[in-house]
Amino acid sequence: MRNRLISGISGIVALILVAAVGACAPTSGARTSVEATPQNPLVLTLANNLGDDHVTSQALASFAEDVERRSGGRIVVKIYGNGQLGDEPDVLGQLHEGIVDMTRVSAPGLATYDPGYHTFGLPYLFDSEREFHEVMDSPEMAEYFRSTADKGFLGLTYYSSGARSFYTRGTPVRKPADLRGLKLRVQDMRSQTDFVGALGAAPVVMAFGDTYTSLQTGLIDGAESNETVLTDSAHGEVSKVFSMTEHTWIPDMLVIGTETWDRLSPADAKLLSEAARASTERQKVAWAKRIEESVAEAKEMGVRFVTDVDTEAFRKATRPVVDRYAAQYPEVAQLLSVIESGRN
Repeated sequence: MRNRLISGISGIVALILVAAVGACAPTSGARTSVEATPQNPLVLTLANNLGDDHVTSQALASFAEDVERRSGGRIVVKIYGNGQLGDEPDVLGQLHEGIVDMTRVSAPGLATYDPGYHTFGLPYLFDSEREFHEVMDSPEMAEYFRSTADKGFLGLTYYSSGARSFYTRGTPVRKPADLRGLKLRVQDMRSQTDFVGALGAAPVVMAFGDTYTSLQTGLIDGAESNETVLTDSAHGEVSKVFSMTEHTWIPDMLVIGTETWDRLSPADAKLLSEAARASTERQKVAWAKRIEESVAEAKEMGVRFVTDVDTEAFRKATRPVVDRYAAQYPEVAQLLSVIESGRN
């Protein structure tokens, strides 16, 4: 099964690569936005590994529609969703090789290319959703998103993926000591394993698709994510306590390859940026609604939400991790300053 899946992904990537090479010929489509016409559009590929019904996938679809409308059909965004082109590290590699033009990835995944993006996986940088959006919408953050052109990509916009909290098979988590010895599934990001380990838990990196069964069988004691995981992935069936630690606010990023960006005229670069920002505003509203729905559905599943969490104790316990990253990576220290200034 795995071999067939890899073969299928490779086949799709090969077709995109052939199309990209063919695009150099005048008869195969516009190579730059200046050359593009409705009859001969510039086609930009966008890789996304989320399902089509995900709130952020819907925002990406609206972005594609908006770009085509604003450009009068001169620029077309073709989305490859549901992980058709592989997981996030795969598509980031494809972005840098010029196989795909844009992709949506979790922000810390970009740290492979720019260490500053480690920052978004660090705990307790934001006190609330309002503060998160204020910082992410700031001119300073927009400038940071554009500062990575020499690394092979630029950030067009961000999308909220909510506050991540711990959920367990049955153990309430109110203070760091409650996590001691618990085996918790975490994302394959060094910042995640570092801060979960600092809390005394045992971080377990595993594929998201294996999490449900691992919770069901007791192979792990819990995991961490936002509330939608309880309903959209049915984890509320096997995890009955969701503790509102809200330890990280990890944005998704819509990024574009530098080579692709350079193929856009200044006017079309502005068009793409404005369409991306508009999709973020729509996603904010849709995300808030989905969180409300998920909490209500999860309560019907018997999930208990623990709200009396000692947030300051968690912040204090994990601060050394934040300080260590700031000392190791000047880019992290710089971005922490941007976040701090955006909070004031």
